[in-house]
Amino acid sequence: MLTLNITNETARLRAVVLGIAGSNGPAPTLEEAYDPKSREHILAGTYPANEDMEREMEAFNQVLLKYNVQVFRPKSIDNYNQIFARDIAFVIEDKFIISNILPDRDKEIEALDYLIQQIAPENVIRLADEVHVEGGDVMPWNEYIFIGVYTGADYADTITARTNIHAVKAIQDLFPHKKVKSFELRKSNTDARENALHLDCCFQPVGKDKAILHKNGFLVEEEYQWLVDYFGAENIFEISKEEMYHMNSNIFSISEGVVVSEQSFTRLNSWLRSQGIKVEEIPYAEIAKQEGLLRCSTLPLRRDS
Repeated sequence: MLTLNITNETARLRAVVLGIAGSNGPAPTLEEAYDPKSREHILAGTYPANEDMEREMEAFNQVLLKYNVQVFRPKSIDNYNQIFARDIAFVIEDKFIISNILPDRDKEIEALDYLIQQIAPENVIRLADEVHVEGGDVMPWNEYIFIGVYTGADYADTITARTNIHAVKAIQDLFPHKKVKSFELRKSNTDARENALHLDCCFQPVGKDKAILHKNGFLVEEEYQWLVDYFGAENIFEISKEEMYHMNSNIFSISEGVVVSEQSFTRLNSWLRSQGIKVEEIPYAEIAKQEGLLRCSTLPLRRDS
């Protein structure tokens, strides 16, 4: 049986699912785009090529293996985007929770059937239909579970709104001993610089007690301020709108002292090093064109307690 254990974002990683980019198929049409950044690159003719994305993912894989992390990969589905493993499921404590995601992406979880069969059945959670949630919006942080949501009246028409208020209730019911804290995110179907697709697009804890944050990603200033007060202003790296657009908050922690980051994030990477964190830099800018980066490509299964 596979042992699961995730209680925060930065404890030493032992096992993870990393997405794959081997058979993404042709660039999507505008009608098939799920987010404004993909739309932008489809229109500009700069949508990433499969071989470039495959090369970037392999660089990520090599870093994980270097740190002796057990890496699982989804089974390949022909002509299907399977890069963003974070969206399709997430682990909190010893529970593997299957997301309710965009219907067009239903097949992605089937590619992990072999893995799910190794988990005790009582620890595999399928949510009710009205509960919409994607793993990029869910962040366990010790006694807290942080969740990004959108509750606007236009939720149904907002393709970038992926997690609803039902998810907050469902996760609180599953983990009554945790404090579930939700954050209303800014959404735009058309402008990638005004769109926080998931919570990890505008916020992520790093190290023991630090965080990367982008104020404009939050719709409610008091909720943003709560995070500033919780981590302490001196422990926060505030990223600009342009840095958020390039996904600077979407790096990935192998441990409190080691982070995988995109090689072009010079300001962020310098700050991380100044905080005593080792930065493993890799190229990931092609994958970023789909409004997802390193955290989005992973589904952590086990970290040290």
